[in-house]
Amino acid sequence: MKRILAPLLIGLIGAAILIWLGSWQMQRLEWKRGVLYTIERTIAGAPAPLPRLVDPTKQKYQPVELTGQIGENHLFVLVSVKRQGAGWRVISDFTTNDGRRILLDRGFTPVDKKAATSPEGVITVTGNLHWPDDRNSSTPDNDWVNNTWFARDISQMSDGLKTEPLLVVARDITPRDRAITPMPVSIDGIPNDHLQYAITWFSLAGIWLLMTGLWIRRLLKGESQ
Repeated sequence: MKRILAPLLIGLIGAAILIWLGSWQMQRLEWKRGVLYTIERTIAGAPAPLPRLVDPTKQKYQPVELTGQIGENHLFVLVSVKRQGAGWRVISDFTTNDGRRILLDRGFTPVDKKAATSPEGVITVTGNLHWPDDRNSSTPDNDWVNNTWFARDISQMSDGLKTEPLLVVARDITPRDRAITPMPVSIDGIPNDHLQYAITWFSLAGIWLLMTGLWIRRLLKGESQ
């Protein structure tokens, strides 16, 4: 019995730690689901006028409704869309009826159609305020000369288009521009991998116990010989 005490303790303690880690990931899963539900409910809320006082922390994803005109200058952000391939997000300057100039993410156009027109007259936009985090350590620098952007860097874009550092991602534009398809804000790009992590930890706990059982079996088998 003394010979199997150490492996038994190692097996039980190790399995307990792995099971605890799996349980913690399940708790994180429920927390993340709650966060995503809140974000989804915010995105789909009733649109409001563009706020005067801007708070990125509290107003991220806030629905807004705007009327005004799209300017003549456009920026193109390289993106890839599932089942459509490479293309461009078209970012234009937008002047509201009360004179504010902001950034408007109008949506997607195919990679071979790097051009954008500005509809005449006043249009209506419904969308969401957004402060995207597109850039990571491998993202190239934006190419100002060729108007090729790799991330929606709001401060740089607002400098280039002479607007407020405020971005609205369009959900619907009336009248519609058939050359550009809106890419509204959604929770699709927000990862929630906690279930996979939990399964990994629980699987490791099962393997740990199996290996412990085999270890103890070999010890007992050796003792009986």
